[in-house]
Formats: sequence, C-alpha cells, structure tokens
Amino acid sequence: AIQQLRGCLADVHAVKQVSAILAKAGVRLVAVEYLPGAKLDGACFWVDNGTSPVIALSLRLDRLDNFWHTLFHELDHVLHGEGKDKPRVDIIENERPNTTKPLPKEELRANASAANNCVPSKILDEWIQRTGRVSSRRNIVNFARQLNVHPALVVGQLQHRGVIPYSFHRVLLEKVRSFVIESVVTDGFGITPKV
Repeated sequence: AIQQLRGCLADVHAVKQVSAILAKAGVRLVAVEYLPGAKLDGACFWVDNGTSPVIALSLRLDRLDNFWHTLFHELDHVLHGEGKDKPRVDIIENERPNTTKPLPKEELRANASAANNCVPSKILDEWIQRTGRVSSRRNIVNFARQLNVHPALVVGQLQHRGVIPYSFHRVLLEKVRSFVIESVVTDGFGITPKV
C-alpha cells in the first residue's frame, strides 16, 4: 500500500484515493475533528482484538505536507505493530510543550520514515547541497516535479529542517481537509458520522 500511496503524492486531489488504498491493505482511516488547543495530528490504534489497525487524523493544520507526513508517520507505527496495547497518539514534534525530554525512539523512527516517504532524505540532502540554503519557488517546483511529488512536500521538509523559514513559500502548502473528509469516515467538521 505504501508504494501505491507514494504514487498519490503529486496531486492534492489524489488524497481521495488514500482511504480505499489503505482499506485494501486492512487499515481503516478516519478523520476526527481536532479539539481546539490540542496539538494532536494523528493516532494509531487497533480494533478487533488487536487484528485491525486504525489511523485517525485530526487534519488540524489543513496542509498537504502535514497530511502526508502524519499519515506515513502513523503507518510506520502500524508496520511495527505499535498501538495495540494503548493508542499511539502523536503530538507534532515541533509543538511539544517546553521540554528538553527527547522523543522516544519509536517517534524518531516514525518521523524519519514519514519524511523519507514524502521526499527521500538522501535525494533532498543532495539537492540542498547543490542549490544552497535558500531555494526559489521555481527550483522547488522543478525538484518536486522530478520526484513526482507535490511541491508542498518539499517545502514542508525544507521548513522542518530549518533550511527555509516557515513563512517562505506558504502558497505551495495547499489545503487538503475538504478532499479528505469527502473520502473517509469523518467525525466533526460539520459532518455527522454514518453509523
């Protein structure tokens, strides 16, 4: 399923296919409206006596880069069988309360896996070395096209790594919530779930 999902990275409208792809792999995907003030982006848990994984996304940030990163992060937890005993609820790394406590190794691994699935880390490192630390919009769009990913994924990685400020290239960070909630089981966002 991950290879199929990677084929959806170039077009924001392709997120409508995610739920069906995951369902074929036995993973349920739901969107649950975030609680104001709660900095939760995703969770992984299992139902049916620990045999059926569920990924819940809050769509709190309503950005394509955050959607894919959070989804791949939670899929890494599923692949490692995590969340069976108690749900894995993830607070986005850069928004953790003031703490010097390092992230658990499972979270570091899931973050690295998610980043690599969005934009292969080695390729991104090489591109940054070639282009320098400040990237033009045109360079980002061309690089994303070469990788067959949406430019938002490149921008998100560059921002997270501190290569560009979070204020740069915001126009490339397309909204995704409306596409997701029309294609997954949803609770909130003005939608009553079907029972």
